[in-house]
Amino acid sequence: MPPITRIACIGEVMIELIAGHGNAAELNVAGDTYNTAVYLKRHARGLDVDYVTALGRDTFSDRILAHMTAHDVGTKAVARHPTRMPGLYAIETDALGERSFSYWRETSAARTLFDSDGAEGVPRNAAEVLAHYDLVLLTGITLAILSCNARNRLMTAIDAYRAGGGQIAFDSNYRPHLWNDPALARRETEAMWQRTDIALPSVDDEIALFGDADEAAVLARLADCGIKAGALKCAEAGPVNLGSDSTRAKVSPATQVVDTTAAGDSFNAGYIAALALGATPTDAMIAGHTLALQVIAKRGGIVDTD
Repeated sequence: MPPITRIACIGEVMIELIAGHGNAAELNVAGDTYNTAVYLKRHARGLDVDYVTALGRDTFSDRILAHMTAHDVGTKAVARHPTRMPGLYAIETDALGERSFSYWRETSAARTLFDSDGAEGVPRNAAEVLAHYDLVLLTGITLAILSCNARNRLMTAIDAYRAGGGQIAFDSNYRPHLWNDPALARRETEAMWQRTDIALPSVDDEIALFGDADEAAVLARLADCGIKAGALKCAEAGPVNLGSDSTRAKVSPATQVVDTTAAGDSFNAGYIAALALGATPTDAMIAGHTLALQVIAKRGGIVDTD
């Protein structure tokens, strides 16, 4: 495996609003690939980890940038849109502890990323962005928020990037409400699987999107797409190596589950950080699972971890 020292995570970081009692609320910063970026930097301090997105010029965007800086996530690939703002989502919890989400992200600045009329501060040519990194991480959410033209530009840039030795890590992270229709989501996700060097899917997402009968069917389809490395996340059953041996890691079960937000995001971070530090795929799966257990035992997407 080629050395990994410079990593870019591409996507959308949002303002998170957690509703409390009465009119009280807690304001945080979160987003799937951003959560991964924070945990990556935290658990492999020697890595250079940058976040690639577009923000606005408002105070909430300033809050996000300050959060990135505080967590040592690089901001040089963050664009600043002159009129748009970050997306927002709210979390409410019922009497039984079940969480529900509401989103306001349709006109967020991040949706202009790689568009011809996109934000200031980052080249609109995706190839120029990717060229600075050894590994680039993105997810199905990253694809879903981009325009069709921006996705096409990104796919073309990824082809050139991989031809030059760059590596792509991808997590399908399927969210139905972000796509116009499931068929489009399937086409774009399959196109990414064919361009992926380190695959980090969740079995539930893959079954929901592609209608596979079971875990074995997911594994077979991913192999047909050319996947040769990575891990299939299977919750309490434990992750399965997507390399040649298809072994399942022996992992500890969760003893405390408070909030499953960022379970997959933190697994991705632990897995990639371990690989970058020279771990075997099996040890990387254990590292990812161990980190995810710490995260789901506390409230929030970005929590204190060992």
